[in-house]
Amino acid sequence: MKIIKDVIALKFKTSESEGIILHGEGQQGDYITLELRKAKLLLQINLGSNQYGSILGHTSVTTGSLLDDHHWHSVVIERYRRNVNFTLDRHTQHFRTNGEFDHLDLDYELSFGGMPYSGKPVGGGRKNFKGCMESINYNGDNITDLARRKKLDTSSFRNLSFTCVETHTFPVFFNATSFLQLPGRANHNTVSVGFQFRTWNPDGLLLFSNLDDGTLEISLEEGKVAVHINVTRMTKNNRIDISSGSGLNDGQWHAVRLVAKANFAMLTIDGDEASAVRTTSPLTITTGGTYHLGGYFLQTLFPPSQRSFQGCMQAILLDDQPADLHAVEKGIVGAFENVSLDMCAIIDRCMPNHCEHGGRCKQTWDSFSCTCDGTGYTGATCHTSIYEPSCEAYKHLGRSSDTYWIDPDGSGPLGPFKVNCNMTEDKVWTTVMNNLPVQTAVTGSSRERRTVLQVNYSASMDQVTAITTSAEHCEQHISYSCHMSRLLNTPEGTIYTWWVGRGSEKHFYWGGSGPGIQKCACGIDRNCTDPKYDCNCDADHKQWREDSGLLVYKDHLPVSQVAVGDTNRPGSEAKLTVGPLRCQGDTPTVVSFSFDVGNGPVELAVHSATPLNDDQWHRVMAERNVKEAVLQLDLTYRASRPAPAQGHTRLELFSQLYVGAAGGQRGFLGCIRALRMNGVTLDLEERAKVTPGVKPGCQGHCTSYGMYCRNGGKCVEKYNGYSCDCTATAYDGPFCTRDVGGFFEAGTLVKYNFLPEAAAAAGANKDARILSHPLTPQEMNLTKEEVAFSFSTSNAPAILMYVSSKTQDYLAVVLRQNGSLQVRYNLGGLKEPFSIDVDQRNLANGQPHSINMTRVNRSISIQLDHYPPVSYTLPDASDTYFNLVKTLFLGKVYETGDIDAVLIERYNTPGFIGCLSRVQFNGVAPLKSALRTAVQAQATQTASQPDRPPTPTLPVSHQGKLVESNCGASPLTIPPMSAATDPWRLDNTDAEFPFNEERVIPDGVNRNSAIIGGIIAVVIFTILCTLVFLIRYMFRHKGTYHTNEAKGSGESGGESADTAIIGTDNPETIDESKKEWFI
Repeated sequence: MKIIKDVIALKFKTSESEGIILHGEGQQGDYITLELRKAKLLLQINLGSNQYGSILGHTSVTTGSLLDDHHWHSVVIERYRRNVNFTLDRHTQHFRTNGEFDHLDLDYELSFGGMPYSGKPVGGGRKNFKGCMESINYNGDNITDLARRKKLDTSSFRNLSFTCVETHTFPVFFNATSFLQLPGRANHNTVSVGFQFRTWNPDGLLLFSNLDDGTLEISLEEGKVAVHINVTRMTKNNRIDISSGSGLNDGQWHAVRLVAKANFAMLTIDGDEASAVRTTSPLTITTGGTYHLGGYFLQTLFPPSQRSFQGCMQAILLDDQPADLHAVEKGIVGAFENVSLDMCAIIDRCMPNHCEHGGRCKQTWDSFSCTCDGTGYTGATCHTSIYEPSCEAYKHLGRSSDTYWIDPDGSGPLGPFKVNCNMTEDKVWTTVMNNLPVQTAVTGSSRERRTVLQVNYSASMDQVTAITTSAEHCEQHISYSCHMSRLLNTPEGTIYTWWVGRGSEKHFYWGGSGPGIQKCACGIDRNCTDPKYDCNCDADHKQWREDSGLLVYKDHLPVSQVAVGDTNRPGSEAKLTVGPLRCQGDTPTVVSFSFDVGNGPVELAVHSATPLNDDQWHRVMAERNVKEAVLQLDLTYRASRPAPAQGHTRLELFSQLYVGAAGGQRGFLGCIRALRMNGVTLDLEERAKVTPGVKPGCQGHCTSYGMYCRNGGKCVEKYNGYSCDCTATAYDGPFCTRDVGGFFEAGTLVKYNFLPEAAAAAGANKDARILSHPLTPQEMNLTKEEVAFSFSTSNAPAILMYVSSKTQDYLAVVLRQNGSLQVRYNLGGLKEPFSIDVDQRNLANGQPHSINMTRVNRSISIQLDHYPPVSYTLPDASDTYFNLVKTLFLGKVYETGDIDAVLIERYNTPGFIGCLSRVQFNGVAPLKSALRTAVQAQATQTASQPDRPPTPTLPVSHQGKLVESNCGASPLTIPPMSAATDPWRLDNTDAEFPFNEERVIPDGVNRNSAIIGGIIAVVIFTILCTLVFLIRYMFRHKGTYHTNEAKGSGESGGESADTAIIGTDNPETIDESKKEWFI
C-alpha cells in the first residue's frame, strides 16, 4: 500500500512517561511511529532507504514535555510527500523528511497503543501505551467509532476497553520551605520506605528520620540518590553511605525503595533489581516512628546534609504501609507546612528551548541556564556572537591577514563561517573559497546534454549572500580554456555555455563583460584572436585558447553552477576554472522610512550623494501626520508623500520600540544619539548599559583602535574604519609592523640632508615632503637624539651611521676591526671625541642585532638587542648642543666638510656590507625614504614626457646598489650574499652624485668576464641586424592590408548597448589600406 498523503489525528491522556501510541511498517523498510519517551512526544518516520546506505530516510522529531500529567492532549500528523506538519495542542512543527522518496509503503496493519507481535523489531523492547485515547482518525476514517461498532478485526485487540478509568494518584508538591511529617512504626528493627519523586534540582532532602539511636537520611546529591545512616551505641558510631542512579533530576518520575535491617541495606531505583546497591556493613537499627519528607528544619545531633526539596512526591510507602494523604489533608494524622496536596506544579522551563543557535538548556526548579559551548555564541541565552561580523572588524582589532570566523548578521539566524581576510593598507578583502579544482577538464558535453559543474563554497549560499549584500564591490575570476570548444557562440549564435549565480538565475555573459552583453573580455576590449567573434573560444580553433576575466556584478555572485555544452566533437576539450569570491568595502547611501496605518505599506527613501558610513554624524528627521509623511537627511535631502484622502490615518503601535535592529534584520553598527519621539528625548545611554551588545557613549575608530598602529604610526579616521599612516616611521604594513630594510653592497651609501635648502627643495614635491619629513631649521641645534636601527653583517670594520654638521660636531655608530660596537659623540669642549664601547663581543657574526639609543642633554641610554638599557653621561667639559646638523650617512661617508679623518681612515673602507633595517633618527626614516624615493623616481622616468619639468632635488639620495630586503623580518644567518643573488632584490636607479676615490670593487674577475661577454653580444647583434636589412631589401614586395569590417562601422557602432558602453575604450582606428613590406 503506497501512500502519498496521510492525515492522522487523535487525543490521549496518561500518567506514564513511556509508551507507543501508533506504529506502522512495511517490507521495504518504511515505517511511522508515534510514541511517548520521557514524557515527550516522539515522531519517527522513514519513507525509504536504499540497501547501500547512500540514501538514509530516517527522520525523528520531538515535541512537548511533561505529557504524563493525566490531561488530554491532541495530536495531528499531516503528510504530503516529504512535507510534514506535526501538531501537538495547537503547536505545529513543519519539517521535511530525509531521503529522496515520497511514498509511505505500509504492508502490515497500522496499530494504536502498541506494536504487534508479528511486526519487525523496529521498536523492540518498548512499552505499550497505558492510558486513554479518543477521536482516533486515519485518512478520514474514525478508528475509535469503527472499533466500538466492531467494524474492525478485533482479534488483535489486547487489554482494550471503551471506558477511560481514572487511575488517580495523590501527588504532593514541595517548595524550599515545605515539609511533610508522617508516622511510621516505632521501635522496629527494619526500615522499609518507598516513594516516587520528580524534580529539576540536582540536590535536595527527600526523607529524614530520627532513629532510636541515630538518623536516616535519603537525599538527592548531584542527581544521584544517596542514603546516610548514622547509628551511635555505647560511644561507638557506625555510618553507612550508599548511592545509586544518575541524572535523576530530569523532571521524570523516579521510584526509590530502601530496605535496611541488621547488617543489611539495599537501595533500588526505578524498580531495577539488577542494579540495586546492597551493603552488609555492621548495622543495628531501631526505628523512631516519625518520618519527614521534603524538608527538615529542626535541630538534631546529626543534621541532614540537605535541608529542603523542590519537587513532587507520590506513592509514599513507610514501613510497608501506604501513606494516607487524604487523612493528612483532613488533619487526622501527620503534619505539613507549605505543601500543596493533590497537585504537582512542575514546569518545563526548557520547552520551548529559549537557548538560541543550538545552545543546550539546563534547568532547576526556579530557573534555566544555557550551555553555549561549541555554538559560536555566548550570553545568557547564547544570543551574542563571539565572532566579529566582518574582516573589517578584525582589522579594527589590529589583526593581520589570516583565516577568521565571521558572523555577518551577528545574533541573527545565520551561523558563523570561515573566510580568508586579506588586510591591505587601504582595503580589506574577504575571500570565500570553493571546491572546484583549477583547470577542471570537461569532455563529452553537447548543447542538448550539457555537463553541469557544481561550485560549492566553504559557506552556505545564505551566508555568502550576506557578504555580497553588504559589500561595496565583489569580484570572481572565471576562466574557460578551450580546444575546439565554443563558449558563447558569438556574435549571433545560440549560446553553448552559461553560468548560474545567486537566485539560480542563468547568465549568458563571461568574465570581463557585464549583464546583458553576450561577450567575453576580448570582445569588450576588441582584441579577440579572430575579430569576427567576441570570444577567443568561439573561433573554434584547433589550438588552446582562453577566455577569462572578472565577474563584478555582485548581485549575480557567486557562481554556483557552470553548464558546458560543446566538448563532444573529436578533439574537443575544455578546462574550467572558477576562482574564489572576493569582496571589499561597504558604502550605504540610502535612508528609508516605512510604515503601515492600514492602507498598505508606505516607504520613503532619500539618497545621499556621499557615503553615509564616513564616520561623521548625520541627522535624520522622519514625520508622519494626517496630511503627509516627510523624511529629511542632513537638512539637504528630503522626500515627502501626501496622505491618502480616504482611509486610515491613525498609527497604533503596541509592541516595544527597537533601536538598532528588529525582526532578524542586519543590525546597525555605529552610533545613535539625540533620539527624540514626539518631543520626548529617549535616554539611549542609560538603556545601553543594560542591553547586551550595546555600549554607552560613542567614540571614533582611532579612539578605540588607534593603539593597533604600532611603532609611531598615526591613526587616520576613514569612512569605513581606520588606517595607519606609516610615512613618518621606519615601518610599513597595515599596522606599521613590517620592517623596511635594505641590502648594502660594498660602497653603497644613503645620504640624507637636514639643511633648510634641502627641505625647501623637497617642498615642491608633496609626496617626497611627506615621505622624508625633514626637520625644521629650529631643530638644527639638537640637545636630544633618538636613534634606532637593526643590522646584520659579517664584515668589519664599517660605519653604520654617521651624522655630520657644519661645525666639527658629529655622531657616529661604528663596528670596529674586532666586530665590537662603538658610539662616538663629538659635541665640542673635549680634546677627543667621547667614545662608548657598547659591547666587546663580535657583532659582525651574520646575526641580526638592534640598537636603541637616546640622548637628552648629558644623559645617554643605549640598549643593545634584548639586554637591559645601559646609561652613560657626557663629561662636564663637553658641550650638550649638537650644532647645525647637516647630513646623515648610512653604510659609508662621503662628505666634503669637516669630518673626523681618523674615523674615516679606520672604518670607511670598503664600506658596510650587509642589511640595515628600520632606521630612524629623530622622527626621520632615511633608509625607508631612500628606498621609496628610488621606486618613485623609476616610475617617474617610465611615465615621463619630453616637456615634463625636471623633478626637484630631494633631501635623500643613495649611491651604489641599494636593494630592498626583508632582513629586518627574517635576519640573515649566513654571510651576506651579493646583490645579484639576493632573492629580495628590487630594481633601483644608479647613484645621483659622483662616488669617491676609495671605492673598492670585489670579485673583479667575474665583472671582467661580464664585460667581455657583453662586447661579444653587441657584435653578434650588429651582424644579425645587417643580415635582416639585406634580406628585407632584396625580397621586398608591396601589398595591401584590408580590414574585415565594413565601411561606416564606426557610425553604426552605437546601435548596440554594449558598443555604446565600450565605444571609447580603444581610440585607435584601422585604415582601410595600409602599405606593408613582406619578407
